[in-house]
Amino acid sequence: MTFGSTGYDIAHLLGGGILLLSFVLLYQRRLDAVINAFAVQGGLLAAAAAWQAYVQAAPGLYITALLAFGAKALLIPLALRLLLRRLGLHRTVETALGIGPSLLAAVALVGLAVMVVLPVTAGQAQAVTRENLALALSVLLLGMLMMIARRNAISQVIGLLSLENGLILAAIGAQGMPLVVELSTAALVLMLALVAGIVVFLLRDRMATLDTGLLDRQRGEGP
Repeated sequence: MTFGSTGYDIAHLLGGGILLLSFVLLYQRRLDAVINAFAVQGGLLAAAAAWQAYVQAAPGLYITALLAFGAKALLIPLALRLLLRRLGLHRTVETALGIGPSLLAAVALVGLAVMVVLPVTAGQAQAVTRENLALALSVLLLGMLMMIARRNAISQVIGLLSLENGLILAAIGAQGMPLVVELSTAALVLMLALVAGIVVFLLRDRMATLDTGLLDRQRGEGP
């Protein structure tokens, strides 16, 4: 793909959309809106993988696109919504850093990603690959920022999953990546384990401990 071509423009439109959704995740104040934004980001990631599969003539990337769509756009958001509804969680996002400072920090991190990636890769890769890596690193850093700036367990896990979206975006943009399908499958297993781990975080938030001995005392079985 070369600058100004359709493949170049669409690839960067999708990558830019994924980065924009990272800003939306930081901006939202309600958990249900955060989950919705993450689902849209997962859909865009799947579209980006499918587009790279088409322009690179790499059928394996279609598997990555299906995994990303099924897990990130459908299954995980659905599981998170069910947890919110069933456990009656407080739906307002608790922040360790305000929305304004979070967005300012996010802009600074994007600038840092561009300053690091573009000079280092100058003359060593195609323009589309270099810029895709800059977008991917930006998404990764904003996912880390969300984990730091949010106190709620669900929003922190979404930040970690958004960070992983940046890793997948970097992998699909590197032409000839031979292990991308295996990496995607391993990532899916990791995501499912993380969703299961949300329950542990919720127990800690609601009971102020992870000691299961407390459950025995509640049933009258303990000392």
